[in-house]
Amino acid sequence: MRTIKGPGIFLAQFAGDEAPFNTLAGMAGWAAELGFAGIQIPTWDKRLFDLQRAAESQAYCDEILGTARDAGVEVTELSTHLQGQLVASHPVYDTMLEGFAPAGLDAQARQQWAVQQLHFAAKASRNLGLTAHATFSGALAWPFFYPWPQRPAGLIEETFAELGRRWLPILNVFEENGVDLCFELHPGEDLHDGVTFERFLEAVDNHKRANILYDPSHMVLQQLDYLEFIDIYHERIRAFHVKDAEFNPTGRVGVYGGYLPWIDRAGRFRSLGDGEVDFSQIFSKFAQYDYPGWAVLEWECCLKHPEQGAAEGAPFIQDHIIRVTEKAFDDFAGGATDKERNRKILGLS
Repeated sequence: MRTIKGPGIFLAQFAGDEAPFNTLAGMAGWAAELGFAGIQIPTWDKRLFDLQRAAESQAYCDEILGTARDAGVEVTELSTHLQGQLVASHPVYDTMLEGFAPAGLDAQARQQWAVQQLHFAAKASRNLGLTAHATFSGALAWPFFYPWPQRPAGLIEETFAELGRRWLPILNVFEENGVDLCFELHPGEDLHDGVTFERFLEAVDNHKRANILYDPSHMVLQQLDYLEFIDIYHERIRAFHVKDAEFNPTGRVGVYGGYLPWIDRAGRFRSLGDGEVDFSQIFSKFAQYDYPGWAVLEWECCLKHPEQGAAEGAPFIQDHIIRVTEKAFDDFAGGATDKERNRKILGLS
């Protein structure tokens, strides 16, 4: 059994134009000072990371690893959340997603660019010595997630068939590079819960590189049993965002949120320890199932300042990491294996 690695921190929500948040070296040093041992790097932010260069240059990757090492942290994973969104997205989102890709690309060109980005991500991850990668699935059917107006027969089946056609070649590239592709199951994505992930697995022939980034906060907002989820899907969980949330329904608003701003919704993301997620049980289950990866803070909160959330996040995760035991607690009362003795105990001698 392995002890979970951590604490790590996803840099996306903290990156900015002011030091130390505008360079990878600055952010790595900031994270280390807060007590983080790893950094998850968003690949769309050129202030921090050049994805194409990382795919094509081992020297550049060695430089990135050196920057992290000099600060006292490791690179946990790369992230292509924004690019993954563009791999498979309904045209209703075209205008909203223009900022996710270089300017001047139409929807088809953006999709092709996104696929190339995922190819780069697989190769860059290999060059960095990483074994897991974080992304989104995209959303072809999300505008139709509620079955009214009534969906025509076959619409969802065609959705997942198309997702399979688009993602299977990408998964094959990740296989060639020895990296697990971990989809964050997230509202707004076609892969948002266990059932949709199972549909996707069927569409990609149960590809061994199709895996899960586990984030319990999104399951709280969907009222999904996030602990049983680990029991069911632990063999496919290869990345972990440690993010808290709360769900407080009223007589006026519930799961769908009423188009309200985050602060007024029944389901809200919170800083670690301020929500209702039972992280003690989550870390226990990850220890039980020998989770092989990192525990990475993804900070989102409608109330608390991000720098306070980050400062509190490192010790929170560290306090929840279980150093797995190397021996049974009752070994002192046992004895060496003796087949004849065991048969005697059973009355078989």
